[in-house]
Amino acid sequence: MKKILIILLFCFNTVGFTQEAQNTLTLEEYLGYVKKYHPLLKQAELTTSNGEAKLLKARGAFDPKIEVDYTRKNFKSTEYYNNLNTTFKIPTWYGIDFKASYENNNGYYLNPELKTPKNGLYAAGISMSLAKGLLINKRMASLKQAKLYRKQSIEKQNLLVNEILYNAINSYFNWLKNYQIQLVYSNYLTNAKTRLNNIKKSFFAGDKPAVDTLEANINLKNRLLDLEKSKINHIKSKLELSNYLWLNDDIPLELNDLITPDINTISTIDTVLGNSLMIANNFNTNNHPKLRVLELKKESFQVARKLKLNNLLPKVNFQYNFLTSDYQNINTFSASNYKGALSISLPLFLKKERADIKLTNLKLKEVDFDISVTKVTIDNKIKSNTEQINSYKKQNKILNNLAKNYKQLLKSEERKFYLGEGSMFLINYREVKSIENELKLIKVQFSYFKSKSNLLKTLNSFSI
Repeated sequence: MKKILIILLFCFNTVGFTQEAQNTLTLEEYLGYVKKYHPLLKQAELTTSNGEAKLLKARGAFDPKIEVDYTRKNFKSTEYYNNLNTTFKIPTWYGIDFKASYENNNGYYLNPELKTPKNGLYAAGISMSLAKGLLINKRMASLKQAKLYRKQSIEKQNLLVNEILYNAINSYFNWLKNYQIQLVYSNYLTNAKTRLNNIKKSFFAGDKPAVDTLEANINLKNRLLDLEKSKINHIKSKLELSNYLWLNDDIPLELNDLITPDINTISTIDTVLGNSLMIANNFNTNNHPKLRVLELKKESFQVARKLKLNNLLPKVNFQYNFLTSDYQNINTFSASNYKGALSISLPLFLKKERADIKLTNLKLKEVDFDISVTKVTIDNKIKSNTEQINSYKKQNKILNNLAKNYKQLLKSEERKFYLGEGSMFLINYREVKSIENELKLIKVQFSYFKSKSNLLKTLNSFSI
């Protein structure tokens, strides 16, 4: 069973906060827990580890090798043959291998060409490809592609971290929105209760008719209903937020009911996340991880294309080894004692090779299209989000002024009512309009937050 801890305990670690601040989980504190403990962020590191493992595997093709081949046959007390062949090989970057070997063969029925001196035969030389495989071969291409894959892994990790933090931040914004909505209904519920009590007193005093108490009571019940609906959304958003709060890999956290979001987030968001508009102005689209991944993918295909082109060349393998029976005296190696080999092969029609090149060229064109489309998409998203931020900022200012005006109208209508000039109908009407405006303000602020996080996600600016 998962352990459930109360996040309230962590708030007390902050020195100098008031009691009210201790009950507030700010966006900055929240992101601190997400970045430090969330399992998916640690899982993102595995992407890079995967690239490192593939690079290590590709480098293994260049590891020195020792080979030992020993065969022996005895039958009816006769030693047919006793063959020992050992080789030490060092592969190099290009299609050249340095090789040293030792042979010691004997036996009654030994093939004459395998016969060696009594102390064995030593050889030192090279084997190389003179055409196909000289400048590029499969192991060279695999290592180059593994290096590119490792770079891709780093960029993909950045994209994955960016996506996780983006979702976590939007969960906080959603929690903040639903908390503010609940707060609005809670405040207006308090007003409705106070109003009903005052009207009842006026009714018993003979100043107000019974219908006013009925209308005030209906209004109270509507506020109660609205508050209950808002509580459901608040609870859902709070649980969604808890998905991103962990203490360690296996200890999830759950928000205490006393913990509230920071209602002043709009004034601190640029400090916590950075000024998105300023970042966008200084942003170079070519440095975006998505484009870098595609560029690295293109480079990988280009390496593959060079290898396919190289396969059009004939296969010409050459070996040359100096021979000696006295390895301790290097002067015994001479050009007169050698073993050499030359092999040549070439497909007549090269259908497979030409088809491979054509397929690789098609993949390169596809990547070029992806790069062009991705670049335009990123630029357009940046422009769109920038315009949205500017628009929501203006809407927020207008709605703030409207909220003050609606509250003034509501208070004026209540004063008129208690002076005997207004009506409950007008009070309820003014209150509904005031509530609608405050909800619009909250939703516009949420859209403002969301557009900023969308822009930062597009810029891939969320980081650990």
